Amino acid sequence: MTARDRPDPIANPWSARVVVAQIPEAGLHRDIEADEAARMALAKIAGLRDIESARASFDLTPGRDDSVQVRGRVSARVGQTCVVSLDPIENDIAEDVDLLFVPEDSVQAFAAAIDDDAGDEEGRDIPDAPEPIVNGVIDLGRLATDVLFLGIDPYPRKPDAVFVPPSTAVDPEDHPFAALKALKIDPNPSRGKKPKRD
Repeated sequence: MTARDRPDPIANPWSARVVVAQIPEAGLHRDIEADEAARMALAKIAGLRDIESARASFDLTPGRDDSVQVRGRVSARVGQTCVVSLDPIENDIAEDVDLLFVPEDSVQAFAAAIDDDAGDEEGRDIPDAPEPIVNGVIDLGRLATDVLFLGIDPYPRKPDAVFVPPSTAVDPEDHPFAALKALKIDPNPSRGKKPKRD
């Protein structure tokens, strides 16, 4: 999930905006951390029990073509519920980031160039499509949020959790032919015989 994929009706609670024009030629390093209010809002959006911590470290390197390379790492500790035992558990998330940001009107051109390069050299790792620089700004908080959400285990499970199916005693009367036992069959039916006269 990228910034373009996640629906925008939900306001992003973790924001750390960087103006691209203010990034020095030598690059910029930024460390960011979500405060308690942002963590609570993120947990609600992601359907988590809670988010104990969420932080990120990024290095931004400007390119000559108005692009910005963003490399870094996002880490978090999230509270979830074991899908087997339903016990509360804590999971650590650590995800590396290596993305190229380009001006919005250049995204398609960059993506096409990546596709052309990928077609020329088969077997080579294809880089991710570039992310847009929106109104001259890169929101590192939004980027960290997307990376954090991608790192969440959708089926959290305690290491020692074992699924035990419910055990039910088998009722000997509970079988397909049990109903036949309820029928009383006359072993000597009259078969239409007339009663004897005295």
